[in-house]
Amino acid sequence: MTQKANTSKYRMSFGTGGLFLNESVAIARLYQELGDWTAVKKAAGAKGVIPFRKQSSVTRSVREIANRLEVLKADEIDLLCHGDYADQLSVLWLALCRGYRFIGEFAVELLSERFLSFRTHITYDDFDAFYAAKAEWEPEIEAISSSTREKLRQILFRLMREAGILNQEDHICRALLSPSFTALMAQSDPHELRYFPGAELGRQRDA
Repeated sequence: MTQKANTSKYRMSFGTGGLFLNESVAIARLYQELGDWTAVKKAAGAKGVIPFRKQSSVTRSVREIANRLEVLKADEIDLLCHGDYADQLSVLWLALCRGYRFIGEFAVELLSERFLSFRTHITYDDFDAFYAAKAEWEPEIEAISSSTREKLRQILFRLMREAGILNQEDHICRALLSPSFTALMAQSDPHELRYFPGAELGRQRDA
């Protein structure tokens, strides 16, 4: 499987729900079974993977989860399906950072930099300042309405908490990556460790 580059335009559709851990695992297992994302999206909707009443909400959520997982390689999908809880969270955060340029840059340019400077508390004001800086150069970000921006901010903080990147008090948590996940990163792109606060420190010590 070929991962999508994170250098494309900013996709800002991550405002759908949260991390969807259990649903993501179920959809990833469907992909291992079917091997085709179009078929997976149809099957996931039919099997009731997303426990929403409205079919439109189910369709939208299945599509969003599948779009996130499509950026993963086969061995990363396998770790999501069969790894432990911590590995599953790591894979899903990787998918978010890899698939959404904005989240990836937020992780590298704000979270990891702040962690290294021991300023670990992250607030909505930090998001707003980061967003405003991006909007100066990116028309697609600048064009988003204030209400949508507020929803994206709320969802991103929810995603970071659910993925264990932030604790419940919104302090950045140091990433404690398993040997299995770290090995996958070494095979793929070691620079993607920057998505995980503090992870590069461990890699530098091991080098």
